[in-house]
Amino acid sequence: MSYTLYPLKKQRLQRSELAVPGSNPSMIEKAAESDVDYVFLDLEDAVAPPDKIKARSNIIQALNDIDWKAKGKTMSIRINGLDTHYMYRDVVEVVEQAGQHIDTILVPKVGVPADLYCVETMLSQIEVAQGFTHQIGLEALIETALGMANVEAIAATPGRLEAMHFGVADYAAYTRARTVVIGGLNPDYPGDQWHFALSRMNVACRSYGLRAIDGPFGDFSDPDGFVASAKRAAALGIEGKWAIHPSQIKLANEVFSPTEDEVNKARRIIEELRKAEAQGKGAASLDGKMIDAASERMADNVIAVADAIAAKS
Repeated sequence: MSYTLYPLKKQRLQRSELAVPGSNPSMIEKAAESDVDYVFLDLEDAVAPPDKIKARSNIIQALNDIDWKAKGKTMSIRINGLDTHYMYRDVVEVVEQAGQHIDTILVPKVGVPADLYCVETMLSQIEVAQGFTHQIGLEALIETALGMANVEAIAATPGRLEAMHFGVADYAAYTRARTVVIGGLNPDYPGDQWHFALSRMNVACRSYGLRAIDGPFGDFSDPDGFVASAKRAAALGIEGKWAIHPSQIKLANEVFSPTEDEVNKARRIIEELRKAEAQGKGAASLDGKMIDAASERMADNVIAVADAIAAKS
């Protein structure tokens, strides 16, 4: 193993992430009562330009008025892109007035590491000025061809970055993929056309201690399609997925939660390896299969998620 290692920057339970338009207060209230792990209050694509300013005030009020922590929610806001004139006011107004209730900021259409540096610089100044006692994390939305071309460099960004998300809709547009369906599959493609992008982003994340999250599946009337998409992502190592409709929350939680059998087997792997270690052996067998140090690392991943779910419950 390389001497250069990047431990996980921040463990957060992020099986499901509900996208909530900041322009819709009733949807924000419903999100607070849902079973979702993570909520991002949106100022970007889900909010029309005439509603941007009002959405900011809605989000500030919701962050301050609702006890999101007591409801078991990790809170994020998606700001507008750095190429817009909305972005700087999103950061300044929302963070100054409600930053103590924000866990992370989701930065859209990240193309180069400097995009994150810009936001981090602003956050650092605001946190000092406001006397915050916690540091707000950053999450990068990889949804452009440029972002995917630079995904490893972006993942290596020092500082607040703790997760990456795959934005399939804009990614399809920027790469000119032959589809107009958000997250769906093109029947003319022999497989999953998003496999490469998701896998590349996931490897970049895992190389630098970041969480990897899949983006939206647009057809919320197709639960089977959502589950299939989530399972493909989970098979690659992705640990959660967006929900653009409350009906998708339960589905995401189920797909990205280890089953009772998986958790029990993971604990048995650890137990058998400890027994082997006591006997001076580096490997053991379980149910007729060899297990070793790599098995332990896989088992630890399962147990970590199970423990996080138990802690939330």
